[in-house]
Amino acid sequence: MVFGGAREALRKSAKLDSYDIFLSHSFRDAEIILGVKKILERSGRTVYVDWIEDAQLDRSSVTAETADLLRRRMKQSLSLVYAYSESSTTSKWMPWELGYFDGYRSGQSIGIMPLVSGPGVKPAGQEYLGLYPRVEELKSESGRLLPYVVRGPGDGTQWKSLEDLGRATSSFKRLANGR
Repeated sequence: MVFGGAREALRKSAKLDSYDIFLSHSFRDAEIILGVKKILERSGRTVYVDWIEDAQLDRSSVTAETADLLRRRMKQSLSLVYAYSESSTTSKWMPWELGYFDGYRSGQSIGIMPLVSGPGVKPAGQEYLGLYPRVEELKSESGRLLPYVVRGPGDGTQWKSLEDLGRATSSFKRLANGR
């Protein structure tokens, strides 16, 4: 699925003690997640992806050792981005990560990033994802596409930066002039 050379290069450049973002995702989306990681890093954030940072983990089975390591990594992270896809609905770990992180840091530090198309995607059976703001790419003041945390539909849309997500701020700004 992921090319060995690219995976190894990413692993060698990794191994941090703290992260801005814990990227919760389904391993079935590994190729897409590499792109998501790059998108999030464009805003200057550091991103934890388990199979890059901790390749020794076997996420296909639930063990106390894996849970302990994931808890430690979440405690080292300021925010969590939940990459929602069709694959995430069958993940053994994603709902657990979301619940743990919400209890540990707060819902103010969580953003949902839909990897499936369509406005206002509301996954059946996972309506709780609607409790959190979305992570979407918007044009920055300089005209670059960058990820922002957004809430609200249409003209009422509000945004905050990924940095503000890590600070667990509840203040959002009004969306104006296409940004």
